[in-house]
Amino acid sequence: MEDSDGEELTETPALPLEIIVYILSFLRASDRKEAALVCCSWYHASQDLRFQKDVTFSFPASASSLALVRGLARLPRCSLKISQLDGFSVSRSLLLEVGAVLGPRVDSLALPGSSITEASLLALLPRLTSLRRLDIRGLDSLFMSGAFLSREEHRRQVRVALSGLEELDLSDLRYLSDLTFNRLTGCTPRLRRLSLAGCHIAFEFDPYRGRPAGTVADSSALLSLRNLRRLLTEQSSSLKALDLSRTSITPESLRIVAQVQDLVLEELHLQGCKELTDYSVEVLVKHQPGLLKLDLSGCTELSSRTVQAVARGLRSLTHLSLSRDSKITEKGLAELLSVSSLVSLGLSGCLHSSGAELEEGLKASTAATAQLELLHLSGCTNLQDRALLSLTQLLGGSLRELDLTLCLSLTDLSVCAIATHLQKLEVLRLGWCKEVTDRGLLGTVQESRCETGDGGPRFTRTFGNMGFFEPPRMPFEERPRPVSRDELQRLERRHGASLSALRRLTELDLSACSKLSDGSITQVVHFPDLQRLSLSMLPEITDASLASVGRRCRSLTGLQLSHCPGITDRGVAQAVPYLRRLQHLSLSCCDNITDRTLHLLMQHCRRLKTLDVSMCKNISVTAVDLLQSQLPFLENVHHKFIGVADLSLTD
Repeated sequence: MEDSDGEELTETPALPLEIIVYILSFLRASDRKEAALVCCSWYHASQDLRFQKDVTFSFPASASSLALVRGLARLPRCSLKISQLDGFSVSRSLLLEVGAVLGPRVDSLALPGSSITEASLLALLPRLTSLRRLDIRGLDSLFMSGAFLSREEHRRQVRVALSGLEELDLSDLRYLSDLTFNRLTGCTPRLRRLSLAGCHIAFEFDPYRGRPAGTVADSSALLSLRNLRRLLTEQSSSLKALDLSRTSITPESLRIVAQVQDLVLEELHLQGCKELTDYSVEVLVKHQPGLLKLDLSGCTELSSRTVQAVARGLRSLTHLSLSRDSKITEKGLAELLSVSSLVSLGLSGCLHSSGAELEEGLKASTAATAQLELLHLSGCTNLQDRALLSLTQLLGGSLRELDLTLCLSLTDLSVCAIATHLQKLEVLRLGWCKEVTDRGLLGTVQESRCETGDGGPRFTRTFGNMGFFEPPRMPFEERPRPVSRDELQRLERRHGASLSALRRLTELDLSACSKLSDGSITQVVHFPDLQRLSLSMLPEITDASLASVGRRCRSLTGLQLSHCPGITDRGVAQAVPYLRRLQHLSLSCCDNITDRTLHLLMQHCRRLKTLDVSMCKNISVTAVDLLQSQLPFLENVHHKFIGVADLSLTD
């Protein structure tokens, strides 16, 4: 081989496939996708079986999906998520192709947002002989007639195929009845997980017959507690996880479920079951002490008595959610943290929690305490800086995810404590923490003045302020002041770490922290692994922030910039060349965005899936239509009220 000067060049030998696979093993999945585009060798290396574990292939029902299905035939196992299936020929052909080409290779199948006929599904299921997970949530078209699996020959074929099924999701099925439930679960004798979330279950009374549910015979109209109990009894040796969220389960019904003979649950979801009481949870804890995961979020009648029962009875618990249980107070939280196995705790919306009991529980030295990895405190409006400072110090070695959305009392001190102590943090949500300013993100918090009660003018009831004193400034009158470069250099030599110390962040939410400006965003938001970022409703940021984010956060897949009036086409032009992985973008109510932004997205963000440009008055419908025709992966564009000059109401 010769170059342009006639000199002989030596070809660089190709790397062995094993070496490329070894190199790729150090990369995350998103980075491996980029590396796979280098050449054919790197692509084939990225398809190595060690990288195909727990991978789900998601695609809509279309003619182009047939080629994808045929391409998956080289894999020994695969999980599929096929959406938008219907009764037309394209969907039928796709399901037949899946059965013929992939058949025994399919490990998991989900059919979200679909409406298929019984004949289409029965043509597929008998071929999926190795299926372990089946998700048919919301697939009402199968159960509406009540004839699903009514023929014995169909049940026999499906029973052979689904004999090894471990997970069955029947959530949100409006027409599920005793008869159809029995036919389907009769084909799945060894279930480990069953989800009936959002189903219409008659726990105590049958409204069609006007008598207690399930007392006479199996119903063709609804699913009864008696039938559910029969299934739990028959499969008690294998069933370990049950989801009854968003059902009308009563305290007595929960007692019946908990007392099923030989049933040993490890996971139970009761989210949004508003009739449950403290007593019913106490009974549950007594009869199911081996629970590892328990979701009681949205059970509004539960109080701190439930917290104490869980803390004393479930000593192996790892995940607990009590979010939106408004009657829960501080009482019992300290005892709860004595459960040393607890790694995830959700207390979002527990308005009476100030964090003091959590602090005391973690400080307890009498026994091992929980090493929390996930802590959700969003909406805990009583949470104070002092408690959070202690929590960050006590959880610094373990915490990975922290949600402080709508914790209105937190200030810059809390942000500095997070940046200093939570070095392993991967997810941080500070949305609507309106007292957070640039100095908190920069780690340059000023000494706070103690409020002694006489720091300002006093007024009498009779005379008020007669001009002798200037009235104090109110919080809503203060506007954020950008930090100058000289101030930044001077203040960086003082105080603690800035938010940029959290190098492992993959998600950051700063939405509605209205005192933030370019001064902190450009200096702090430098996270190479960041995938999701929300800067919505920050009126002081400009194109400088967007350009900085584009250059410094190139792994972003989701970016929220709605209600940011300072963002223009210029900022988008500077940022999007670096954001080639972007899949979800929100620019709603950004009045200075025009059609030029859409053309830039067509050019640089070819992987975009969702876009929100609602209420952008300078965006045209023509440009939106062109965008939809040009981007191959685009699924949804929100474009309400675009091109409207004035959206205010007029007479």
